Amino acid sequence: MIFLELVLQNFGPYFGRQVINLDPRKDENTSPIILLGGMNGGGKTTLMDAIRLALYGHRAQCSTRGNLSYNDFLNQCVNSKTNPTDKTRIELVFEHIENDKPVKYRIVRIWEKNPKDGKDYLGILGDDDTWPVDSLVNTWDDYIENLLPLGISNLFLFDGEQVRNLAEQESPPLIVVEAIRGLLGLELADRLAVDLDILVNRKLKEVGNTKDLENLEKIETRLTQQQEDYQTTGEKLETLKNRVEELEQKQQEAFDKFISEGGKIAAERNQLELQQDTKTAEIQQVRQSMCELAADVLPLALIPNLLTQVQTQGEKEFRHQQVQISKDLLIERDQRLLTWLNQGEVSPIQVEKIQSFLVQDVDSLYAKTIQIEAPWLLADDETLSQLDNIIYHLQNSQLSGKEKLAILKNKEEEIHTLERQVQTAAAPEDYTKLRQALEAAQNQVVEAKANYETIRRRLAELETIIAKSKRELSEYTVENIKHKNSEHIITSAAKVQETLKTFREKLTLRKLNKLEEEVKNCFLYLLHKSDLVHRITIDTKTFSLLLYDLNGKPVPKHRLSAGEKQLLAIAFLWGLAKVSGHRLPVAIDTPLGRLDSSHRSNLVERYFPSASHQVILLSTDTEIGKKEVETLRENEAIAREYLLKYDSTSRQTTIQLGYFW
Repeated sequence: MIFLELVLQNFGPYFGRQVINLDPRKDENTSPIILLGGMNGGGKTTLMDAIRLALYGHRAQCSTRGNLSYNDFLNQCVNSKTNPTDKTRIELVFEHIENDKPVKYRIVRIWEKNPKDGKDYLGILGDDDTWPVDSLVNTWDDYIENLLPLGISNLFLFDGEQVRNLAEQESPPLIVVEAIRGLLGLELADRLAVDLDILVNRKLKEVGNTKDLENLEKIETRLTQQQEDYQTTGEKLETLKNRVEELEQKQQEAFDKFISEGGKIAAERNQLELQQDTKTAEIQQVRQSMCELAADVLPLALIPNLLTQVQTQGEKEFRHQQVQISKDLLIERDQRLLTWLNQGEVSPIQVEKIQSFLVQDVDSLYAKTIQIEAPWLLADDETLSQLDNIIYHLQNSQLSGKEKLAILKNKEEEIHTLERQVQTAAAPEDYTKLRQALEAAQNQVVEAKANYETIRRRLAELETIIAKSKRELSEYTVENIKHKNSEHIITSAAKVQETLKTFREKLTLRKLNKLEEEVKNCFLYLLHKSDLVHRITIDTKTFSLLLYDLNGKPVPKHRLSAGEKQLLAIAFLWGLAKVSGHRLPVAIDTPLGRLDSSHRSNLVERYFPSASHQVILLSTDTEIGKKEVETLRENEAIAREYLLKYDSTSRQTTIQLGYFW
């Protein structure tokens, strides 16, 4: 199926007759995407409503209809500038294969404001647009159900809000659940089960006597009331579920405000002040240790040069003393030698020469060690040793002082940090307000969850009661109403119901298995991250998605980023469309939503060109921007481009060729 043309006349913000060519085939080339750009409020959603309205008429699930009657909705769709006598008109031309041949039909819906019969005029035109196909007009609802069933239309005609709801909720919203049920054929099975119950009850009424009939009607009345209560309770449960989600969001906002405005720090004020006192005591201890150092040798660090000079002078004078002692010893030895020589046979001349030599030798040996300046320190060995000890202890004291200064600095910084934290804490009265707001939000959540649980239990009780009433009805009819003509129908209906239940379960499992694989493949293809999810399963009752990693462990949905959740939702819709087996166009309103750049790139490059043979994109300039549209153009994915030009003065929209860039 391919949409070829959409004509709007006096519809919504579109004044006069405006035509959009939707055919993806252009110049013997086929590109899937029809791109329509428009700002918010410029008429993009109106185009989606026009397509739905053309296809389904009074059954259309349009965005602005709500609880309006079809007559009121048609009146609402009439352009504000239209004269009372002018007609509002929608035309949708599509092509599909019928009997192995392509055929075209033009759906025409025409109405005027405040129509007498409260509905529009439907016309179906053939290939030449001149003759109506009356047979299709009378059976159009059945005909379009075969081409694009209403139940699964939301898989092909959807908007960004639908994707966001599907991404944020743990279970699919009702509109998607209905599409899944239609896709799996469950609606038909349920309808058949209800029809069988109606048939059996009708037969039982026909064969029952007056008393039996009266009792049977009482049971049926009670069962009907119970089923109505069940439906009402289910709706109330859904409302409470939404209420719980809203209150949880408010609770989170209150908690965030409590944190950001210093409520948490205010609650921890006593602990912070205690830490501050502890750090202050530690600083006092460090300072006391530094005072003790200052009372010892540490002040001598103020005269390092003088200490060095004294130490050096002491060493010089000590060495001079040692040299003088050794010189005196040599002189004494030389004197003994000369005395001995004089007593011997050595001549006086030789003794004199020897004496001269010894004097010169001693002078030459100690010439370099002659004291240039007179000694002034005159320190003994013990004093010099004490000086060395003092210098050694001084060096240790300096190292210890530096360490304690570093410790003192760190402690003071920690105290400053604690002081800043205490300063950011909320004032007592503000803290009380923040705490009361948070507690109120928490109490509301607890109360809402309690109400939700109460209603959920009531729903479970009603389900049990209904099952009991059905068994009672069945037992009553089997035990008390016997009739040969109806016995076969009743027995056969029970067997059919059991077979139908088994068929429904097997059909669900078979199609869900295929759907699970398609959704997983689509998600991994869009995500471009193969190690995140290894397997996806779908709950057979709620149709919620369950994700598992390579180790078979569940991957909670809240661990996914917002962009990954939206890609998962799109993969879910894409997988459903694939499994449906229908080759249909896809129309997407506000397709990119709040996706970041990387996820947008994946969607633009991977999903849009592959979503279907025809993809109608309705986007703002911030969703499919300059970069994205250039990528699509480079990949030759765009067949046609249109711009919905909205005039805020006249509140009218005109359709122009081209995009924002």
